[in-house]
Amino acid sequence: MNNKAPGNLREQAYGSFTEHLLARSLRPGQFVSQRELVELTGLGLGAIRELIPRLEAEGLIKTVPKRGMQIAHVDLNLIRDAFEFRIFIETEATALFTQRASDADIERHDQEHRAIIAECENAAAHEGIQPELVARAQAIDWGFHHAIVDALGNRIIGDAYRVNMIKIRLIKQEQTQLNNAVIIPTMKEHLGIIDAIKSRDPAAADAAMRQHIVSALHRAIEQR
Repeated sequence: MNNKAPGNLREQAYGSFTEHLLARSLRPGQFVSQRELVELTGLGLGAIRELIPRLEAEGLIKTVPKRGMQIAHVDLNLIRDAFEFRIFIETEATALFTQRASDADIERHDQEHRAIIAECENAAAHEGIQPELVARAQAIDWGFHHAIVDALGNRIIGDAYRVNMIKIRLIKQEQTQLNNAVIIPTMKEHLGIIDAIKSRDPAAADAAMRQHIVSALHRAIEQR
């Protein structure tokens, strides 16, 4: 007997789907059936059927007549839409974070970034930046952006932002995942944002975050 509540099963199905999506077990543009999702997630058909409307509403899959369900395809429209969403949300969130964040939180982000930059620069000068270090830098990258949006304390914005970041991570996997060429410049762009936040200048922080996201957008488009 399955003692899990329907709501918990739905969340488990959603979590399993996004985990496989980000682990690249499912690829952008891939067609997939309900039965394949059952096999992939290990969950029942009922949970998958309840999951599908949510995935469609969030734009993570779409139903194509006579072909089935297609995982979100990374194209120029998705790239532009996803990054434009980031600009609207994150610039305002950064301006508010600049005014509201504690000195301790700002200092923590500052030290975290300075430490990873120093580690990457040292590695680049010797054995090269290894995948494990790239993964840690990527986690700091995403963690910084999420922390700024989470500080708004707005669940509606937070939920929408997380869905968009799934799409951003799909784009990055296809186009602009942090690598040796961009990892140090990206972290230094973050430091510029943090410096503006430390100065408690909302306009400067807004502008720095905007430029950072626009730079990432340009990289994504150039690599199409």
